[in-house]
Amino acid sequence: MQGHKDRGEQHLVVVRLDRERYGVPIEHVHEIIRMQEVTRVPRAPSFVEGVINLRGQVIPVIDLRRRFGLPAGERDGACRIVVVEMNGARVGVVVDAVLEVMRIPESATVPPEEILTASQVAFLKGVAKHGDGLILLLDLQRVLEVHEQQALAELKTA
Repeated sequence: MQGHKDRGEQHLVVVRLDRERYGVPIEHVHEIIRMQEVTRVPRAPSFVEGVINLRGQVIPVIDLRRRFGLPAGERDGACRIVVVEMNGARVGVVVDAVLEVMRIPESATVPPEEILTASQVAFLKGVAKHGDGLILLLDLQRVLEVHEQQALAELKTA
């Protein structure tokens, strides 16, 4: 899936985690797949589900609920793995549901610091107003710290 910004808009894949909606820039999304069997890897970071074999490529899978400190959710038929480009590597992220693909005007986006605390904005690059609600805009480059990125890279070679 390739996307682009035009006319001052962001093209987002909107996902649900817990009760919140998160937007992922579509240009970072490679594909969306149904939840599948994940091979657990010993001594992986706690938020790492394990790895999957996606058409011959080993992809690490992380649980965004665990990464963000959210309570564990029930895995149902809506649960998906979104394969994204994160710091130059393909990574699967488990989300509760993929809701829609949408365009959000840049003018509807505010920096996260304007409405959230510093600890809440660690993974966010903005908050978009949409209808009566908000969409938290994920900054995929900040979801993992450098040592966590290295740990994921090692999973692919283990």
